[in-house]
Amino acid sequence: MIKKFSILLLTLFVIGLVPSCSDYLDSDRYFRDRTTIETVFTDRERTEQWLAYAYSFLNGATADIIAKAGDGSPHVYDDAMYFGDRDVKYDPKDAWDLSYNKFRLGEYSENEYNEVWPRCYKGIYQASVFIHNIDMNPTMSEQERMDYKGQARFVRAYFYWLLLRKYGPVPIMPDEGIDYTQSYDDIATPRSSYEEVAEHISNEMVQAAKEIQYLTRNDNENIARPTKGAALATRAYALIFAASPLANGNDDEFAKAMVDDQGRRLLSQEYSEEKWAKAAAAARDVIELGVYDLYTAPFSTTNNGLHDLPTIIPPADPTFSNQDWPNGWRNIDPFKSYRDLFNGTVDPVGNPELIFSRVHNTSQVASMVNHQMPRDFGGWNTHGLTQKMVDAYYMNDGTDAPGKDKEIGRGNGSNRMAGFTTQEDVDAGRYAPLRANVSLQYANREPRFYASVAFNGAVWHYLNRPEAKEHHRQTFYYRGGGNGFMNSPFHLRTGIGVMKFVHPEDVPNNIRAKSEPAIRYADILLLYAEALNELDGTYSIASWDGSKTYTISRDIEQMKRGVHPVRIRAGLPDYTSSTYGSKDESRKALKRERMIELLGEGKRYFDLRRWKDAAVEEALQIYGCNVIMNADHKEEFHQPIAIFNLASTFSPKLYFWPIRHDELKHNKRLTQAPGWTSYD
Repeated sequence: MIKKFSILLLTLFVIGLVPSCSDYLDSDRYFRDRTTIETVFTDRERTEQWLAYAYSFLNGATADIIAKAGDGSPHVYDDAMYFGDRDVKYDPKDAWDLSYNKFRLGEYSENEYNEVWPRCYKGIYQASVFIHNIDMNPTMSEQERMDYKGQARFVRAYFYWLLLRKYGPVPIMPDEGIDYTQSYDDIATPRSSYEEVAEHISNEMVQAAKEIQYLTRNDNENIARPTKGAALATRAYALIFAASPLANGNDDEFAKAMVDDQGRRLLSQEYSEEKWAKAAAAARDVIELGVYDLYTAPFSTTNNGLHDLPTIIPPADPTFSNQDWPNGWRNIDPFKSYRDLFNGTVDPVGNPELIFSRVHNTSQVASMVNHQMPRDFGGWNTHGLTQKMVDAYYMNDGTDAPGKDKEIGRGNGSNRMAGFTTQEDVDAGRYAPLRANVSLQYANREPRFYASVAFNGAVWHYLNRPEAKEHHRQTFYYRGGGNGFMNSPFHLRTGIGVMKFVHPEDVPNNIRAKSEPAIRYADILLLYAEALNELDGTYSIASWDGSKTYTISRDIEQMKRGVHPVRIRAGLPDYTSSTYGSKDESRKALKRERMIELLGEGKRYFDLRRWKDAAVEEALQIYGCNVIMNADHKEEFHQPIAIFNLASTFSPKLYFWPIRHDELKHNKRLTQAPGWTSYD
């Protein structure tokens, strides 16, 4: 056992995947004292500390929600959501920071904002040692040892998942170690193929699901630990990424250049439909566990103030209006169901939708909210949405907003709504929840719009402010107002802010704790529908534990199993039969659904890449409100214009993040991602 540990540690060190042994427990001490491993893994507290250290690498740069780029990449931001601070154009001291434009343009070096690689491999090392030694612990029951081993295996495979989606094909480290008497060059490890990494994650997550003893962990002490469902959901992610166009049947110039040191192609040039079927079956495994559901808030008739209005009933729908959840929306509040899921109202313990979360990653989410909030009481007023994101939201009857995507050449010939709400409208209950003087472009939109978008004239509630007169402040972004255009980074470039994650009680620097939604059930449901939609054939695929066999095909009823809960919770009608009848139209609808449902959760950045849509979507000119206009020119403010100070471009090198030069020096067989430089 000690020899296995020594080999593993030295293997990782010499190929550069452990940058510094000082980052760990003193490894030299382990070589000097060969009884140390027994000392750790025969003691319960030390064993648990070792596993906790492996978990610790899931935070910081490896989190799913990163408010800004420190050592990680801010992949929460994309063509839908941006951040406006850290811009050298407004403040020279920000020259060394990663601005939104620098991020979008790829104007950073291989060695900047790039701590995910070393953090993940440190975590892989830590978890591997644990897996190989936990069985010697005499203070734990067999069930406890098995569960701990499953947790460590999950953590190790999750690190590979984080590496795969960011760096693409990466080295898979040998589990048993290798002959450390070989030369450094001989033990260097090349990248595995994308498919090999995805299969490795899949196999490891199945084993983790077998070892983990819990379907749910509904107590504060253990809520952050993985469950069987977390392992199976991560497996579904990895397999659907491997099935997607970037890694499945890709023969473009980027794919041809993505090779290992022997010239082996690492992105499959041969298309396999079966990969979609396996991904669908993996998502089905999560569904069939029967322990997850979407969170819903109950229907309400009480009026407790602007932050807690009676339920706004969606327009009548023959299928969903007259049925209770989960078959309809009659007994739920769609707006609060979505809003409260993210703003800290719903505790992670008992949340039926949360599959995996770094529940202690509250500082990143709080920082994001601080940057979303207006200048009132100290908010940063720098995080905003693009017009394309606003246009993606449906009207409350499921139709497109008039004028949708007109400026980017995707319109249907309609024009945007003119005019504004009046106090008479408000008093009569028209256009709820809008207040007076709000553009009718924002009227009668779907509930997720009002839970997510801080449009011009939206209300920020600030209930934790001490005086009632400070509550429920309607905020406008016209030039000349405190939150409008100014010669500083503290204004919204598009005049459209972000309301998602904001609780009515939140005030700047006093933000309610919110759990990071790393994996939630709505995402898995949409992945299931997406994978099924890509199929032409029928496949028989065993479940993760071999207890049943699924018949996987483009079954519309099964697709609806993924779509219906998301649409019903959003208060929207089902897709039309013509949409379901067309693979292309279903694909468009599902991509749009993910764009809306998963806003600000760090998913779209990677979705655009796996779909190979980034070359189009991220290169489209960004549009927004004309923020130069003041309140005397309200109509002009709301006529979208090109926002030239937000970058809109894409280069193929941005499909994957580069590898740092020190890692390339440590491992002679590592190859740099196409478009980035290797060290000299």
